[in-house]
Amino acid sequence: MIGTLKKNRTQVVVLAVLLFLFVSASQSMELSDWAITVLRGLSVGALTFLVAAGFSLIFGLMDVLNLAHGEMFMLGAYVGWTVYVRPDTFVDVLAPAALLGVGLVLMPVLRPFLSRLSLSPKLTNSWPWIGLLIGLAITAYSFKNYPITIWDVEAFAESPSTYSLAMSQGTLVLPESVTSDVSGMVLIVGLLAGGLVLGLSFVGFGLRKQTSLVNPKIPTSSLIIAGVLLIIGLAAHFGNNALTNALFGLSTTALFFVAMLVATVAGLILGAGIESMLIRPLYDRPIYQIMVTLGLSFIGIESVRAIWGRPEFTMPKPALFAATGAGCAKEITSFWERIGNQCSTVFLFDGRVRTYNEIFVIFVGVVVLIAVWLLLQRTRIGMIIRAGVQDGEMVEALGINVRQVFTFVFALGVGLAALGGVLAGPSLGLSSGLGGQVLLLALIALAIGGLTSFPGAAAGAVLVGLLQQFMIKYGQIGINLPFLAEPFKPSPPLVPASTVLLMVIILLILPQGLFGRKE
Repeated sequence: MIGTLKKNRTQVVVLAVLLFLFVSASQSMELSDWAITVLRGLSVGALTFLVAAGFSLIFGLMDVLNLAHGEMFMLGAYVGWTVYVRPDTFVDVLAPAALLGVGLVLMPVLRPFLSRLSLSPKLTNSWPWIGLLIGLAITAYSFKNYPITIWDVEAFAESPSTYSLAMSQGTLVLPESVTSDVSGMVLIVGLLAGGLVLGLSFVGFGLRKQTSLVNPKIPTSSLIIAGVLLIIGLAAHFGNNALTNALFGLSTTALFFVAMLVATVAGLILGAGIESMLIRPLYDRPIYQIMVTLGLSFIGIESVRAIWGRPEFTMPKPALFAATGAGCAKEITSFWERIGNQCSTVFLFDGRVRTYNEIFVIFVGVVVLIAVWLLLQRTRIGMIIRAGVQDGEMVEALGINVRQVFTFVFALGVGLAALGGVLAGPSLGLSSGLGGQVLLLALIALAIGGLTSFPGAAAGAVLVGLLQQFMIKYGQIGINLPFLAEPFKPSPPLVPASTVLLMVIILLILPQGLFGRKE
């Protein structure tokens, strides 16, 4: 124990100083103000952690700087909002998306068969492009004619903000479903064919430099996943009205948890697709990786603006955290009574704490922290990930399929970001700039905690969240400084500047961050 403290004495001293400063901050505040500020800081830290943790895992194992990670957070928020507020649109999109995914999931199954074909070099280089164009044309036609009921960003009365307001007031009514002039079976076949042709084309691009495979095997997992997607797609298509009514009939609390699950799964699928189709061919070209992920961030922003519009809007809180009225009157100060009545606020040290922002978000962050830590420390895949962060070449030399591990880690990272996005919807609101703001905080947190350290991501996120909230609070009450007659009140621009200053100070003392490994 003593030897460990001596070895890490610099980190211990820095953490002790930071702890002293945060505790000292309570001396000029009321206990209730200090407790609420800490909880708000932990809430911001929890959301930042969900982005920073995934970014840290991806960079630590794969050396990939995913500059689109913030936009994955943003997309998670918008996907969650769609499931939560417009379940009819979600069900309408679910069917074509699942049917299209069947062919893409079958790519590992198609690869062994295509690798056995003996084609001329000219045809090998040209047919994937032809297949890509045909696949995109079939997919575009099928999606264009598929009946999808959606809002209208050009009409305020039918915009996302209007539907959010109606849901918060309990007056939400879903519009009538649209119909299509094209037969449903034609669209189903078109989506399956489009996905299959696109899958063939992507495999063809990968095989242009690899004409044969050693002991080609057909992965049964891909067949199982493709079968599940086919069942989901057909069920969503033929049971559209029943599924929509079932979701719309759920309580807002249950529907919000469904939205959390769907957004996370969507992030996992999106991350796996990005890694396998865009990042994997560029592992030996890091500059191109940066350019691709940067391009994806712009595509994500413009896609959100085109589908959900530019104006900011909020996601209504679930009923479990939004109740008011007689059961939540100011006279009722019992913590458990207010929790039992699903009150939007509870009393802590005579101060009001928001149950969603300062309790539920922190709870989910802690659960994710424990779950990912157990995954990394107590499972075989976690052992491989930790070993890959330390020495990726050695892991590959041991015969482990590093490619699958890379896909899993990238998908996990994007899934965590998407989960953070849907959690942030009711607390931060939704906007096309949401991803950039959170990614900046996550990068600062990672620089403080250590770029490749999972514990560092958690510690850095908490420090960033606490510092920001204390600066905001001191902007209201002021800080008593020597030689000043009046308390100094930090202006709003000093809030983000304070986190950058903390990052600079820590990097000057510990260039690798608090928990980063020395190169």
